Amino acid sequence: MQPRTPLTLCVLLSQVLLVTSAEDRECTPGFQQKVLHIHQPAEFIEDQPVLNLTFSDCKGNEKLHYEVSSPHFKVNSDGTLVALRNITAVGRTLFVHARTPHAEDMAELVIVGGKDIQGSLQDIFKFARTSPVPRQKRSIVVSPILIPENQRQPFPRDVGKVVDSDRPEGSKFRLTGKGVDQDPKGTFRINENTGSVSVTRTLDRETIATYQLFVETTDTSGKTLEGPVPLEVIVIDQNDNRPIFREGPYIGHVMEGSPTGTTVMRMTAFDADDPATDNALLRYNIRQQTPDKPSPNMFYIDPEKGDIVTVVSPALLDRETLENPKYELIIEAQDMAGLDVGLTGTATATIVIDDKNDHSPKFTKKEFQATVEEGAVGVIVNLTVEDKDDPATGAWRAAYTIINGNPGQSFEIHTNPQTNEGMLSVVKPLDYEISAFHTLLIKVENEDPLVPDVSYGPSSTATVHITVLDVNEGPVFYPDPMMVTKQENISVGSVLLTVNASDPDSLQHQTIRYSVYKDPAGWLSINPINGTVDTTAVLDRESPFVHNSVYTALFLAIDSGNPPATGTGTLLITLEDINDNAPIIYPTVAEVCDDARNLSVVILGASDKDLHPNTDPFKFEIHKQTVPDKVWKISKINNTHALVSLLQNLNKANYNLPIMVTDSGKPPMTNITDLRVQVCSCKNSKVDCNGAGALHLSLSLLLLFSLLSLLSGL
Repeated sequence: MQPRTPLTLCVLLSQVLLVTSAEDRECTPGFQQKVLHIHQPAEFIEDQPVLNLTFSDCKGNEKLHYEVSSPHFKVNSDGTLVALRNITAVGRTLFVHARTPHAEDMAELVIVGGKDIQGSLQDIFKFARTSPVPRQKRSIVVSPILIPENQRQPFPRDVGKVVDSDRPEGSKFRLTGKGVDQDPKGTFRINENTGSVSVTRTLDRETIATYQLFVETTDTSGKTLEGPVPLEVIVIDQNDNRPIFREGPYIGHVMEGSPTGTTVMRMTAFDADDPATDNALLRYNIRQQTPDKPSPNMFYIDPEKGDIVTVVSPALLDRETLENPKYELIIEAQDMAGLDVGLTGTATATIVIDDKNDHSPKFTKKEFQATVEEGAVGVIVNLTVEDKDDPATGAWRAAYTIINGNPGQSFEIHTNPQTNEGMLSVVKPLDYEISAFHTLLIKVENEDPLVPDVSYGPSSTATVHITVLDVNEGPVFYPDPMMVTKQENISVGSVLLTVNASDPDSLQHQTIRYSVYKDPAGWLSINPINGTVDTTAVLDRESPFVHNSVYTALFLAIDSGNPPATGTGTLLITLEDINDNAPIIYPTVAEVCDDARNLSVVILGASDKDLHPNTDPFKFEIHKQTVPDKVWKISKINNTHALVSLLQNLNKANYNLPIMVTDSGKPPMTNITDLRVQVCSCKNSKVDCNGAGALHLSLSLLLLFSLLSLLSGL
């Protein structure tokens, strides 16, 4: 066996580079020359030929189409490369892609003396302009495969070929990696015998920009003979994505009167295409401005940065003179550096001209008139002002101040938040008899301070003349309430006092008549002419109409006006107590057993409606004994209670015992009350009073009740 020579693998740089064998050397599809050199001229001239390219698909070049990596060039159908406009710099490398239904290929144009610019595919793809250089000492040498995205049917189509001129018999090629045996699986495959690499579907660079594959050779058993060697597949970007504005809504604000060149906002669009190519190189433009007054070009947008700035003088940027302080701009972003071939996307930018306080509020007139009835309160006049500033800001909202004519603080002024008017109010009732006229000086300012070059002028103050109207006011009692102290039970017809009411309308010289308004017990009368109050009944301190010894009555004073006015006065009569109520005892019924060992009958208590000293201490006595031999006894317990007891047991019967109780008044008052005592039969815990009456209370309960009464009186 002869020694085995090293295996040589070469993945060609073109999208379809069909390496000819001995059988197909007559025609090789693709560019005849893959790499061409152009010397950088001082300037590429529009429509002037640069060089000629030769491409053949070996089948007549039907439907041949060229694409150039730079938007500044095109290739005519005859293969002539021409410039679309005069241009000085295009970078170091151009790529020309040719495609027919039968074949496609890529040629590299090296610009000798050219300089790097953004978008150079040379930088993007790291395309080697020379033969592949082995990375280490081995026979497998590879270079990237370039495939345009968005290719159309038919598929699969060959995109490269691995060549082994000295491949052992029976060996095979094997391709692995993302896009082969990893997701997205089946995108690429290799002919294990010929080494042709093909793509099976349309690629999208925005989904996957590069595929890292690996090539190796194996024997018939699948054992690796050499490799794996990295094979990079690079998806060439096409301009298939429009710029989009993703951050809206776009709203900017600029203060009125801002200097020319003030930056308002920045608009930034996004393009999904390759950012290193002109496919994603954006330029911005204002397509439309609404409204177009006072200038159709109020703003300018930096074509590269997207900054929107003002371009009119500060005088034109006056919010108060604009038809609408809000502008809408249609902003267009175009890729391919703004060339006509580029794709576009639009968005709306709203720019609001913000207000500053450059106008002071002014009263609509210098003097305002108001009338108000004396005694009334509330708003009497609305002061109107004009302000050209924005109503939604503190530069428009007014703040009013009374600066003169309000020493008694009878007036206040507040701002109506809807109308901005000053609402002048009376907060303390005015008196016509004191002053029939008032003059106020009022100033108005804004909530926000004025800009430095604007100040408040004479129109920011106004005078308000207020006329007070006389009304018929009711008479006023003095003092009110009126108070008098009298002893209860004074004789009917006694004079209590003479009331006094005066008419505030001193200039009208009116007469006053009096009448009773409220007299709950009906005890009083009043002289309608002189106001003398006397009694018509006995005054009783213990009456339910008297509270805490005070009786309250109301009187009216009525003037002679037309219509008449009425005033109300209150009379408080403090009644001094006299001893006019005799004390009463409780309870008045008691029960005792006929064989009781405890001869106590009941504890009596006494109460009196009068006040001390006309009440206790009380004196308890038995008025007279009905039984010949005295069997009853009453003993004092304290000032308000006494104990009734038997001296001996009595037969079952009902007994009436007269109890006399006397208070401590001077003179004292006495009351005699019969105490009904029921003597009952008490055997085997049963109480039998028979006809002793409807009330059947046990002796123990009566004693308990009496004891509680005693305790409450202590």
